[in-house]
Amino acid sequence: MKKLFVILLGISVGVFCFSCEKILDKEDANELKGDQSPMGEVGVIVSSGSAEIAGVSDFSAVVTELKEGVSTYTASAKVTNTFIKNMVSGFPGVTINGDDVTITNLKMQQTTEGIKCLTGPGAGVLVKYDSKVGDTYPVGNTGKERKVVSKSGEDDYPYGFFLIKTIQVETTPIDMKSGGIQKITYIANHKFGMVGVRVDFDDETSVTFPVYSSAEN
Repeated sequence: MKKLFVILLGISVGVFCFSCEKILDKEDANELKGDQSPMGEVGVIVSSGSAEIAGVSDFSAVVTELKEGVSTYTASAKVTNTFIKNMVSGFPGVTINGDDVTITNLKMQQTTEGIKCLTGPGAGVLVKYDSKVGDTYPVGNTGKERKVVSKSGEDDYPYGFFLIKTIQVETTPIDMKSGGIQKITYIANHKFGMVGVRVDFDDETSVTFPVYSSAEN
């Protein structure tokens, strides 16, 4: 009987230790690991298509500083779409002069694991390339989450002159200034980073803005 008790005790301790190890090893949804991505290096340019899309044109951003894994961006665009202009108006560092929109001191972290925003109330992981459909990331302290809604297993998303695999992460606007916008979807690829941003409006229409970077993972 004593021997049986020792065996059962040993099994119980083993199960407990294994459970603790799994809890300790559980990945923080808001932590971004991986090596520094070349896309976050100083001088890298991010842009959209040359044509006007839904009242947005001439979008361009450049990395002006990289310090301790955090990239600082300066960006500008011409925006005539009222909904989109309202959506970005309260974002830190944004200046709007008529239809000219500029943003300074935008902080982002880009690694081989994914992309994380460090500025504003929507700060947090935008995408982790290895995530599965259904995974979520917290959106700052808003109580909201970004959710992985699709992940392709084959090259089916048009990007430039070819097709690529993508992971898509959906979020809802974080404040009432985004009235008219139903949801935003980030579209990413493990090699090219953020490749598109889709905006769904309340009137059931939508538009996708392509995103191109002068560097890649």
